[in-house]
Amino acid sequence: MRIYLIGFMGAGKTHTGKILSKKLNIPFFDLDDLIESNEQKTIPEIFDLEGEEYFRTVERDLLHEVTEAKEAMVLSCGGGAPCFFNNIDYMNQNGITLWIDTPYDVLLGRLRAGKNKRPLLRDLTDDQLKAYILKKSADRRIFYERAKLKLDQKETTIDEIIKTLTNE
Repeated sequence: MRIYLIGFMGAGKTHTGKILSKKLNIPFFDLDDLIESNEQKTIPEIFDLEGEEYFRTVERDLLHEVTEAKEAMVLSCGGGAPCFFNNIDYMNQNGITLWIDTPYDVLLGRLRAGKNKRPLLRDLTDDQLKAYILKKSADRRIFYERAKLKLDQKETTIDEIIKTLTNE
């Protein structure tokens, strides 16, 4: 079983992925960590030195590489990963996509606290950050909604998702 976790930055994909991995007894990977390891640079350095287009290409290539190498895994994908190069279709064809839908106020709090680690956010004022989250999450929603499963953090528990995953 391959599980791809998607959702906006700060949604809790890595946290949720580690829990799912442990409960399902399958390996966990974070696509951003794989990119940093492969490139020997941090995500902010890649954006600064190479630009977003280069990053998205590396992201797609590693998504394919890890998918082809692993029959079973939980993969936390970056917030933009499903939105480029038909990655959402690729993930849906090769496993189960799980959209972690996180309320706006939770995203804002998490992203405000950690924006220096995120190249697309680090130079934004508080008002710009709010506007960015609203716009980008609306733009990306069309991709996120194509996930096979949805974890609505207001209404769904991880245990309910695990029951759904193991019944499929």
